[in-house]
This record gives sequence, C-alpha cells and structure tokens, in this order.
Amino acid sequence: MKILFLGTHGQFNLGDELLLETFLAQLGPDHRYAVNSYDPAFTRDMLRPKFDVETFHTTGELPRFLKHLLTSRVIFFGGGSIIKELYASVGRNPYSTLFMILATVTFAKQIARKKVVMSNIGVGPLMTPRGKMLARWILRQVDFLSVRDEKSHRTALKIGLSPLKVNLAPDAVFANPPDVFVPHPKPLPRSEKTRIALNLNYDIERPEAWEPFLESLAGSLRQIHAETPLEIHALPMQSKFKANDDLSVLRDFAARVPEIPFTLRDPQTAQAAAEIISGVDLVLAERLHTLVISSILGKPFYGLTYDVKVRELVDYLGMENHSRDINQPFCAQELTDGIRSVFADYDNISAHLLERSANLRMKLGLYFDVLKQKALSH
Repeated sequence: MKILFLGTHGQFNLGDELLLETFLAQLGPDHRYAVNSYDPAFTRDMLRPKFDVETFHTTGELPRFLKHLLTSRVIFFGGGSIIKELYASVGRNPYSTLFMILATVTFAKQIARKKVVMSNIGVGPLMTPRGKMLARWILRQVDFLSVRDEKSHRTALKIGLSPLKVNLAPDAVFANPPDVFVPHPKPLPRSEKTRIALNLNYDIERPEAWEPFLESLAGSLRQIHAETPLEIHALPMQSKFKANDDLSVLRDFAARVPEIPFTLRDPQTAQAAAEIISGVDLVLAERLHTLVISSILGKPFYGLTYDVKVRELVDYLGMENHSRDINQPFCAQELTDGIRSVFADYDNISAHLLERSANLRMKLGLYFDVLKQKALSH
C-alpha cells in the first residue's frame, strides 16, 4: 500500500532521521512511501534504494502534499515529540505545531477519509488549557495511537483519552540491534586519558538556566581533568538548519575549557555518531537518541536531562541515579560526583544497559507485529 509518512525530516537532526529509517525498516520495503522533508533530495538519497519513496518539501510543496494525502491509504506519524507546546527558547508560537497537526489530521479524517496512525510519539509538555484542548482534538481522531513513555501515557489519559485507545511502546530506535550502528565492534584501545563524548542541546525547558548550567559543566570537567586527564569528543546530533545548533554550541563550549583537549566532530549519520560513542569511555549527553544509541551499545552514560522526554527515558532505563536535571541549579561538584559514580560502577552499568536494551528490542518486535496487523491491514 501507499503510506504518507509525516515528521520532522530533513532538518539534519540525526535522531529524527534515525527514527524515519527505523520505522520504514520495521514497516518493510513492500510498501510505497511518500515522505515530507525540509531537504527532499537529502531524505530521498538517504532512503533509496532500500525503499520505494517519493519526497516533497514540508512547507514549499502544498499541492504535492495534498496529492500524496489523497492517494495514500494511511497517514503515518512516526515518533518524535509532536503533540506539544513549544518552549520559549524555540522562538515560535507555542501552539504552532499543534495547529499544524490538527489541520492535517482533521483534513485526513473528515475530508479525505484516511486512516491515521501515530506510533511511538511523545505527548507533552502541555502547559495550558488551550494546548490540552488542541491535543485532545488531535488524538481523538487518530485510529491507532501509541506513546513512547509513561509520562506521555499519563498525559494522554489526563486530557481525556480512553485507556483502551492509548498504547504504550518504547522509543522505536530501540528496535535496532547493536550491529546496525557498529557492524564490526573493536575493543576500546587503551589511553592515558579518559575519553568523554559530549552532546549539548540549547533548547532546554528553562532558557534562563542555560548559562548557569554551562558554568557548572565547565567547572566539573575542569575538576575531573585536574585529577584524571580528559579528552572530550564533541558529539553534535544537529549541526545545521537552526540557530544555536549542537555543533555551534559545542564549539563555543570548547572555549570555556581550553586546558582540556577538545575534538570537534560533525557526524552526518547515526552510524557515524555511534562510532564516536563506541570510541570513548563515557557519554555525557542531553539528546534523547544519543542516550538511546549509547544504551544499545552498552556504553555507560551520564544523562543531562533537559526536558520531559529525556527524564522519562532515563527513568525508563533505570538510570535516574546517573543523571541530572539541567533546568535546576546545581554546583560543579555535584556533577563531578555524578560522573564519578558512573565510573565507580562502570561494568555493571554497561551490562544493565545491554540487558535493558535487549528487552526493549524484543518488546518492540512484538509491538510492530501488532501495529502492522491493526493499523496497516487492508
């Protein structure tokens, strides 16, 4: 069948592109896909020849979007935090995403009479009565709905959805085994320095907490470096498309710690990001899919939780004691102690992440069987 796949594609966010590849791999190569993208050529080249796919510009090709909507059997929203109000740091109307999705879903259901699927999505934050109302209008029209974490599940129920409608499934990227990212793993070579992969994301819940967080982070890394020499490897998950992208933020942060060797990297695929992760001793990261890939590879991490989806992931993985909410004030010593706690229990954490990821991969295998049966059957 033909499936119209909608999401935040072509923004050069490695996590979003990885989600897209994962969903199409799980749904299978037998379907025809139409995919929206802010860079249609990039998305098309990424997916072909594995998949029969057409791409169109998210905002610049409305006639093609309508054509694909009318000629597809299923409208599929895959992963991502799509049912949400935007943070002030994004600089847009907080309801802009909700209005866009409401218009699309309402047209698909009420005019085009299409089946609408939302799979492994995030719901929230919804901070105002208007945001909750818009979310309720959207989700009540969806034919098959699954959310990726407990918080999203509770939020969906709180705004009035039936428990029978809301399925709970892990983030879809956990469906990938380790060899998708690192086909031929090698032992980590010895080094006199402790290698840390650092990922930063500017768009946190409380923008006023950003500068104090960076000060504490720099102070903590200096403390550790004074006792155990460090080597930092920048791990941007988005290096273009928006202001304050990860690469720009990491480049600016490097100037705060000139005494620490700092390698700027710019991976262009999730596999390239995974190579960086596999080549370090520890991952220190904000981005959700940086932590997901680390977990699949069994690489111990310390989570810098910047919003609800990352907090939920860390809790879901049983890593809440190895994370810190960067929206709340803390001193450098607290972060230093947290990072040291990971090294103190390094092997156990690695084994725990591998086991947890394997369990989630098995659950997702069963989940996608159900999804294809209920949502994609003729």
